[in-house]
Amino acid sequence: MKMNKRLVSLRKEKGLSREELSIKLGVSYSTIAKYESGSREPDIEMIDKIANLFEVTTDYLLGRSDQPHLKEEEDFEAFQNDPTLERWYKELPKSTEEDLQRLRKMWEAFKEDI
Repeated sequence: MKMNKRLVSLRKEKGLSREELSIKLGVSYSTIAKYESGSREPDIEMIDKIANLFEVTTDYLLGRSDQPHLKEEEDFEAFQNDPTLERWYKELPKSTEEDLQRLRKMWEAFKEDI
């Protein structure tokens, strides 16, 4: 399914009008209409904003996956294979136990804020 059809479907599932969606995303009504008709594609930042608003993955939004949410294992695999995190992830095992404890504490604090 193409992104424009996914956008229409997600908007309707949430019970939002095009006007309401345009306000939530900070764009004009006509921009939403163009996204939904497929005559205009959102940029990367907008795709991320839409995915976050509807709480779906960008892969689902783009039609690359039929699963709107990643399973925990898939989420970890996506994290593990993210090239922007590769250096950090590969260096993690070389960390001292003290550093790992600090990271765990930060992670626990982060999870509580979610």
